[in-house]
Amino acid sequence: MFVQVETESTSLYERVGREPFFFSLVDRFYASIETDPVLRPLYPEALDGPRRRLALFLIQYWGGPDTYSQERGHPRLRMRHFRFPIGTPEREAWLGHMRAAVESSGALPRDAAALMDYFESAATSLLNRPTS
Repeated sequence: MFVQVETESTSLYERVGREPFFFSLVDRFYASIETDPVLRPLYPEALDGPRRRLALFLIQYWGGPDTYSQERGHPRLRMRHFRFPIGTPEREAWLGHMRAAVESSGALPRDAAALMDYFESAATSLLNRPTS
């Protein structure tokens, strides 16, 4: 199981409002994905599954229940995303939508910064297409 290691007495999961925060964050993110010409073709027609999986993954990563791992096993993010062509345009589009979702979340600046640091690192790790 993977979780973010924190030095504070409460996890980011607790500080931001637990599961409701992450489901709301993911809902805002996916609302913008639905009309994105770069990213929408990479997703299945129905977004309910990816939406739920991302929320559960983030909940677990940031210190909440391990439902994601119970249902799906090890996250294996790179392996699970390798079949999708992810280059710089996809990374930048994904981060733009996630940044907007985080900025509108009401998270305290330090928590928003921690979220974005993680998202930027994770998005970079998923690049699998050369820059043209």
